Amino acid sequence: MTYRILTVVGVLIFSFAFSSTDELNNTEKSNKALDLLVESKAKTTFEEKVSGLYESFSVKNTTMPSLPVFEKAMSGYYKLKESGKVINPVLTIIDFDLSSTEKRMWILNMDSREVLFNTYVAHGQKTGVEFANKFSNQVNSHMSSLGFYITGETYYGKNGLSLFIDGMENGINSNARKRYVVIHGADYAEQSFIKRYGRLGRSYGCPAVPNKIAKNLINTIKGESVVYINKNDDRYLSKSGFLNYS
Repeated sequence: MTYRILTVVGVLIFSFAFSSTDELNNTEKSNKALDLLVESKAKTTFEEKVSGLYESFSVKNTTMPSLPVFEKAMSGYYKLKESGKVINPVLTIIDFDLSSTEKRMWILNMDSREVLFNTYVAHGQKTGVEFANKFSNQVNSHMSSLGFYITGETYYGKNGLSLFIDGMENGINSNARKRYVVIHGADYAEQSFIKRYGRLGRSYGCPAVPNKIAKNLINTIKGESVVYINKNDDRYLSKSGFLNYS
């Protein structure tokens, strides 16, 4: 009798063990599927949100950065805004994929959906000639740095009114203030320079803008707004922590 009872109990335990394992496996699969669905939905939601925002800007303005560049800029903008670092709701986008002969800087009012400026901007002497190709975070490199910045305070220096920008990405642009990489006006960032030399002049790493609009531009973006300097650079794209908003 005892033997029969033990046999029955053993069969039940054996059946329960396999049943529990199957149920556990099914539960894990369901959870993974749900996680993938949530992740996919979040990504879709971000892309749809950015696409809608881009369309609203495009309707009101004749010029905009490309959608892929805008999408990357918005990823970092949202992250910085959610972390409480953004006070001034304008977004500056500089696209170093473009020639220095093109107006590759845009300043966007995120509240009114207006393009406030679309202008020329110089890159560093050792970053390239017409195109920006090499980048550095090192002091005295005379190169530009990519990535996301927050604008700081203004000061008057040898280039007149200038604006500090603080790099938000360690190892990429975090030495910006130490390097005195600032936004300032320069004669070599004017269209007249392009007509004479076939390209813009170059800075020591600063995103220099035309003298004629420098003061107005700087006063528009100063005080904790976002600046994003873009380049389809493999090293930056793989290292940045600001391009994966979800």
